[in-house]
Amino acid sequence: MKIFAVGMNYQEHNKELLGTLFSRGDPVIFTKADSALLTRGQPFFVPAFTSRCEYEAELVVRINHLGRSIPLRWARRYYDQVTVGIDFTARDLQEELRRDGLPWEISKGFDGSAALGSWVPLEEAGEIQDLHFRLDVNGQTVQRGHTADMLFGVDEIVAYISRFFTLKTGDLIYTGTPSGVGVVRQDDHLEGWLGERKVLEFNAK
Repeated sequence: MKIFAVGMNYQEHNKELLGTLFSRGDPVIFTKADSALLTRGQPFFVPAFTSRCEYEAELVVRINHLGRSIPLRWARRYYDQVTVGIDFTARDLQEELRRDGLPWEISKGFDGSAALGSWVPLEEAGEIQDLHFRLDVNGQTVQRGHTADMLFGVDEIVAYISRFFTLKTGDLIYTGTPSGVGVVRQDDHLEGWLGERKVLEFNAK
């Protein structure tokens, strides 16, 4: 099982991080180790190696069969379930590594950094590019996303990734975060919603 993620896929998030409405010609893709996966409401342990660990709520899709070099027009056949996940990021470490021109996977792919909610069949969730999701922390909404605002749609992302990696059943794609990212703290209670359905809930420790 592989975990893929898309960086800088919402303009307003790019602006809050970079101070500009940055975009590029292709999706920004990175991976997380399988030990990053956090499921079944398990607690997230804020790592000691960062002083600024941030939450990034995202729509996640699950690949449902083998595919390589998938044409864009067929990409929708390769995923069938969606949920909300959180891409935890050691932001201070990421900024330091990027400043030095170094790879920043350790700031994104550490253990427990890919929280994952319960799956919803796509036919129940609705049109993939018209889904609303949100993240609540301690009962307050901190992020709202609408997949219509993506710079690269889900089908584009699936087709693009499959140019370089063979997609297999069970692979996950975190599709990018909207604006509103913030620092997660011990004892925070996090809830992820897909529309009006709660699909994710856990505590930070």
